[in-house]
Amino acid sequence: MPHPFRVLALSLVSLATSAAVAIADPPGSREPIPAKPKQIVLISFDSAREISQWQRSRALAKRTGAHFTYFLSCVFLLSPETRAEYVAPGKGAGKSNIGFAASKQDVAERLEQIRLAASEGHDIGSHACGHFDGKDWSKADWLAEFGAFRHILENAYAINGISPQPPGWRDFARHAVIGFRAPYLSTDKALYEALPEAGFQYDASGVSNGPALPPTKSGITRFALPLIPEGPKSKSVVAMDYNLYVRHSGGFEQPARADEFADRAYHAFRAAFDAQYNGERIPLELGFHFTQMNGGTYWNALERFADEVCVKSDVECISFRDYLARQRADQKQATVGG
Repeated sequence: MPHPFRVLALSLVSLATSAAVAIADPPGSREPIPAKPKQIVLISFDSAREISQWQRSRALAKRTGAHFTYFLSCVFLLSPETRAEYVAPGKGAGKSNIGFAASKQDVAERLEQIRLAASEGHDIGSHACGHFDGKDWSKADWLAEFGAFRHILENAYAINGISPQPPGWRDFARHAVIGFRAPYLSTDKALYEALPEAGFQYDASGVSNGPALPPTKSGITRFALPLIPEGPKSKSVVAMDYNLYVRHSGGFEQPARADEFADRAYHAFRAAFDAQYNGERIPLELGFHFTQMNGGTYWNALERFADEVCVKSDVECISFRDYLARQRADQKQATVGG
């Protein structure tokens, strides 16, 4: 049988504890902690050439629920026989820094990948055409390049003699491409004068000192690839595969070190993500190419990263177009609500 004083003592302690809790924290006295916004990750690909990489990226999206942005170079919609259709500012017909499609069949397969990606909710953007450095171009030069892109995209089936053309293709080509990234991330004042006139709504050519919210200037929302810490000394590098390739191997292939480089790239991506996920939750941008640098190192790191983070309930891996649409919807709602 329990000792009566022990029972009394325990009862008094329990009452005192309850009273202290009640006094210190009366019901309804705490402000509700606001829920954090979902962490947004913006993953994009430049040039968008290799068919196998279209397929691989779309498969990654399907298993993670992600939506990507593909910045297309329009020369990959021209075969060797139709390359003269493109004339770059200050260049002769059929000139390109990155070549052209391998064949008519190659063009047909790429067009099908573009159609499929768009139907799956991905964002098709412009990476111009011939991958020339436009830092000294005039507004007229930029408008000519943008005009060439839209003409070739809209008429790609006819130019190359490919049939049938999918229903709605021309409407897609005229209206769906609203974003741009400059080759080499090289810009000038004239570019930003030309972008709104050419019908673009966002530009993704910037570089920022860490993740940053994109400002909107003269109707163009400007996204920027962030500098992120990387490697044993946590030195900053642009969050893009090519910049990591130069950092790791001087821009020369070292496939024997692929696992080492992939691990470094993954940890850089994950650390940059974790800093935002556990902090302010500013959108994180990561850029890639379809080229398999250092034996596929950076795509392996991307897949490891996306497989882990894009499936989280409080993370969304979305396209630039989707981000822009959400921001505008939120602004409209705030205006109406106010």
